Amino acid sequence: MKKTATTRKLISDIGKQEAGRLRWDDARVFLAIARSGSLSGAAASLGNGLATVSRQIERLEAALGLTLFSRHQNGYRLTDDGAALMERAEALEQAAEAFAEGSAAQTEIAGRVRLATAETLANHLIIPALPGLTDQYPDLSLEVVTDVQAVNLHRRDADLAIRMVKPERGNVTIRRLGTLGYGLYASQGYIDGRTAKREDARFDTDRFIGWCETYGHLPAAQWIERILRGRAPILATTTLSAQVSATVAGVGLAVLPHFIARQNDLVCLEADLGIDQGIWLAIHSDLAQSRRVRVVAEFFGSLIREAREKFETADRK
Repeated sequence: MKKTATTRKLISDIGKQEAGRLRWDDARVFLAIARSGSLSGAAASLGNGLATVSRQIERLEAALGLTLFSRHQNGYRLTDDGAALMERAEALEQAAEAFAEGSAAQTEIAGRVRLATAETLANHLIIPALPGLTDQYPDLSLEVVTDVQAVNLHRRDADLAIRMVKPERGNVTIRRLGTLGYGLYASQGYIDGRTAKREDARFDTDRFIGWCETYGHLPAAQWIERILRGRAPILATTTLSAQVSATVAGVGLAVLPHFIARQNDLVCLEADLGIDQGIWLAIHSDLAQSRRVRVVAEFFGSLIREAREKFETADRK
C-alpha cells in the first residue's frame, strides 16, 4: 500500500515538473506489452518495429523513474509499480478514444466493435440482421465473440454483450431488452408418426434430443432431465444448432427458443416450460458514450424490442 501511494505521488510530481517528457504513445506501448506479455506481441498489435517498441518503453520508464516490467526469457511481466499504473493507463486509452471519436461527424462512424453474445443469438438473430447495420455504416466492423467462456467486459474482452445471463458485477451499464421464450418442439413428420396422443404431457414414449453432460446446468437440459426421469435422450449435443437440425430431421422432441422453432416450421407441443430467460444488453461503462458502440447497441436493442412477441411467445395453431 505504501509503495503504491509513493508511486502515485511520484506520478503526480512528474506530472507537474516533467509533463513534457511523458507521451501518450508511450502509454499505448505500455498497455500493449502488458496485454501481450512480450515486445514482439506489442509490436505486432501496434504495427510498429520491435526496436521502436523497446525504445518507447525504456523512454517511459526513464520519464517515470520506475521499472514497469521485469524482463524474462519467456516475456515481460508487470512489476508492482507497473500493475499500479494499469488502471490509469487504461483511463488514458479510453480518454484518447473518446477524444478521437469526438472529432468525427455522426455520419462518419467507423472502426471495430467487439460484441460478445450466445451462439444462439449470433447465428439466428445478429448475423442475419447485419446487412441492415453495415449498409447504413459501411466503415463499421463488427467482431462477434461466441466463446463458451464468460467474457469480461471490465477487462475489455469485448465492448458490449447481448446475453441471456444478467451480469452481476463489473463496470458495466445494463439494460434488459426482452425475454427469450422456450417451448417443446417437434417436426410435423415426427408428430404424424407419434404413438402418444398430442395432449399427453408425460411424454413416456417420446424420443428426446438433449444436452451433453457438460451443459447439464442449462435450464433446458434440466427440464428434459426431469421429464425423462432417468431415461437417456436419443441424442445429446453440445450446440443448439445441432438440436435444431435433429428436430427438423424428425429425430425427436427438443426444447428450443420459440423464434428459432418458428423459423424452421416446427410444431409446438408445450409453449410454457417455465424456463424463459431474460435478454440483457451490457456495455462497458467507459464506452457507453462511444458513438460506434452506441450505434451497434441501439441497432440490436431495437431489433429485439420490435420482435418481442416473436421472442416471447409460440405461434398459436
